[in-house]
Amino acid sequence: MGSLVLALALAALYGVFLWWYGGRGKPLGAGEIDAGLRALADAAGSGQQELLDQVRDLLNHDDGREFVMVNLVRYRPKALYPPGQGFDDDARAADRRYGRAILPLLLRCGSMPVFVARRAGRFIEPPLADAWHYVALVRYRSRRDFLRFALAIEQRNITMHKWAALEKTHVFPLRPLISLIFVRAAVAGLLLLIGGLIWQIAA
Repeated sequence: MGSLVLALALAALYGVFLWWYGGRGKPLGAGEIDAGLRALADAAGSGQQELLDQVRDLLNHDDGREFVMVNLVRYRPKALYPPGQGFDDDARAADRRYGRAILPLLLRCGSMPVFVARRAGRFIEPPLADAWHYVALVRYRSRRDFLRFALAIEQRNITMHKWAALEKTHVFPLRPLISLIFVRAAVAGLLLLIGGLIWQIAA
């Protein structure tokens, strides 16, 4: 009886994880996109039309499925905050503030960073190539969740830290063809390991 209860509890936990992690949903409709962009425009303020147009283009190609966003980042020599904010001019510290602030909002939307790495040298580069400082791959549950996340960070003025830190960035979505990032399998394996340990301790 005890083993059955344990198995059911672990299966329920895994079911909750799969519900949260998602990855297959209904694509955004035109009305939902328009309403979301209006809210985003109100939160972002004036002077953001180019960014809003890029968000619209991203959302117009929604298929309801998960995707990975590539972020190529180059820091400013010194952080550039609006006057009166009271933060220092360390660009990396500003980026860390941004990272700490966005993580709970990403997780709330079933999204997360899956790979972050600093540049470790040079190899094949075209002339005048950008010297990126690091790359981050962020998995989003859907473009709907990306829109929710973007709205949340604008409403909380979290993007202030990002733009203070970054001299330049290049951001674009990916649709994985081959991936060795097995989050669902890893969570299933972890729950099986926990179940086995609990069973051994209880036996």
